[in-house]
Amino acid sequence: MRPAFQARRRVLAVGLIGPGRVGSALLAQLRTAQSRLALGGLELKLCGVAASKRMWLDSDDPELNNRCDRAQTWRPSDLDEFAAHVRGSDGGHALLIDCSANDAVASHYAGWLAAGLHVITPNKLAGSGPLARWQAIHAACHGGMRFRYEATVCAGLPVMQTLRDLLDTGDELLAVDGMLSGTLAWLCNRHDGQQPFSALLREAHALGYTEPDPREDLSGLDVARKLVILAREAGRALSLADVEVQSLVPPALVGLPDTEFMQRLDELDAPMAAQLSAAHAAGGVLRHVASLDRHGRASVRLAVLPATHPFAHTRLTDNVVQFTTRRYCDNPLLVQGPGAGPEVTAAGVFADLLRIAEALEPRA
Repeated sequence: MRPAFQARRRVLAVGLIGPGRVGSALLAQLRTAQSRLALGGLELKLCGVAASKRMWLDSDDPELNNRCDRAQTWRPSDLDEFAAHVRGSDGGHALLIDCSANDAVASHYAGWLAAGLHVITPNKLAGSGPLARWQAIHAACHGGMRFRYEATVCAGLPVMQTLRDLLDTGDELLAVDGMLSGTLAWLCNRHDGQQPFSALLREAHALGYTEPDPREDLSGLDVARKLVILAREAGRALSLADVEVQSLVPPALVGLPDTEFMQRLDELDAPMAAQLSAAHAAGGVLRHVASLDRHGRASVRLAVLPATHPFAHTRLTDNVVQFTTRRYCDNPLLVQGPGAGPEVTAAGVFADLLRIAEALEPRA
């Protein structure tokens, strides 16, 4: 007689797009968990890995990521061929994970879902891109197909799931406020006037906390994308152009080559010192905050917050999201924790995979 878990055996074919820092961390996590998941009746079958110019296809590899580093197994990348390979012809469950930051990849999501592939991504460009495309992606989620994107907002923190649970149980979102950038959180936490802001930014860059070009963090656009995703999850038809974004990059530094910008970081010191002084004069702290109010107004800015505000007590690269809802009105609901790094981002993607796997129809 077979063990009970074999009667509920679920097989999930998985294809990974984007084997960079997050993708590689995810493969390592999946490989480590593979035996444990199999004991619970879930068999993960890695069918391939696709990078920007090449892909690896192998549906018979007994160990996740066992052969991905062998050059002779790679071929020129073709996303249509890759998706068809992962989907297979046996009618089994199949899933694509997009760990790229590529808008062209995101344009395939609706088609993949319609073709019978679940999709998971930490790629923010789908959720914050054209509203019509976002709507088409969700419209393609029929017949049990699922699109999950927890890691697009705060890496591994359960922000999207919390919001989804609130709404699904009949709550109403009134407002959302958050510190959605681990990089800017770290800079605000460290910016106390003891060191010039430029010195802190150079340190963050050396530690790998910033993007290769720190202006991508300082511009606030990445945070604005995350706010758009949260708003759309709550049913608001918000687009990136609707968000009022305060950039921390002085106009004179916007169009410079990367190397020249890094050489002129000292030009950030005076304006940032002035904002810090204003915060201290008001008895508050300076924090980088994204906000969506009950009227749909959205903004991303440096804000002076009272020292008693929950955001005043964040640490290191903490992300924190505050949901003000009909139920959580007088005492808003907070989700807080590390919101940056490949390991925690990969864990958020992994959690989405497990949620989808739990809903799969078992096979005897």
